[in-house]
Amino acid sequence: MPRPSPLLFVTLATALVICWSSGFVGIRFATDSATVPQILFGRSIFSGLTLLPLALLRGPRITFRAVAEQGLYAFMGMFLYLGGFAVAIGRGVPTGLVALMADLVPLGIAVLSAPILGQALSGRQWLGTVVALLGVLLISADALALGEAPPLAYALPILGMLAFALSTVLQERRAAVPLTIPQRLCLQCLWASVMFAPFAVWSGGLFPHLTASYALGMVWLVVLATYGGWLIYYLFLRLYPPALVSATVYLSPPVTMIWAWALFGEPLTWVMALGLLVTLGGVTLVTTGRIVSVTADSR
Repeated sequence: MPRPSPLLFVTLATALVICWSSGFVGIRFATDSATVPQILFGRSIFSGLTLLPLALLRGPRITFRAVAEQGLYAFMGMFLYLGGFAVAIGRGVPTGLVALMADLVPLGIAVLSAPILGQALSGRQWLGTVVALLGVLLISADALALGEAPPLAYALPILGMLAFALSTVLQERRAAVPLTIPQRLCLQCLWASVMFAPFAVWSGGLFPHLTASYALGMVWLVVLATYGGWLIYYLFLRLYPPALVSATVYLSPPVTMIWAWALFGEPLTWVMALGLLVTLGGVTLVTTGRIVSVTADSR
């Protein structure tokens, strides 16, 4: 395991933001020929099965207790998180509003880290959190609308965000059975595939007709968004406090806009560029100055 350092933090943060924001691209490719539940099931099952040989060959023996524990984390961190957003969009909640709710994950983790992990942000870091949120609002402003969905549909993304935040801090607080990062991700993906399977069947079958766009979307989601995003996320969490790691996720919305502009020709405005700078300033306030000392105190 590498030693924490400012350079390593910046490197991991950059890789995480690029990979985390790339999920949008894979979904855009796959939705040409698959439903959202089919995409969620395919991403989970392909990720879990391709990680399975490594999970079985490297690391401690996987016990029934370990499988059950990772199933709980998969339910909170993948099924409720990803499924909540998908259902909300399907029930009519505007996509921009759902995306904004998803971007509140770092705030949820920061709030939960204090009572559960004893890792409270300083006043400067809370100021950075507010600045980062303002930047995200600037970027998302043109896409925000209330819509006419049922009231419960608006609560689903918030509940999903809180479930993901709780899953993150709980995994940092305790692990009944220590596992390697690939083992954890493998089991969580396989559990998620079981949970998403009934919804995929209901939406037209476990798998859509094989097309080039679906294959490209799956490869993108498995390799870049899952392997890159989640593996880096879990490695990051082993080196730094969750509140610092998750703060970098505030940069995902502006990087997603860059992905959309570069690959799909979507507009990239000066307001979005300003939002990127504001968000970057906020994230810098949160993550600088206390990284080494907080990590040393919390480990």
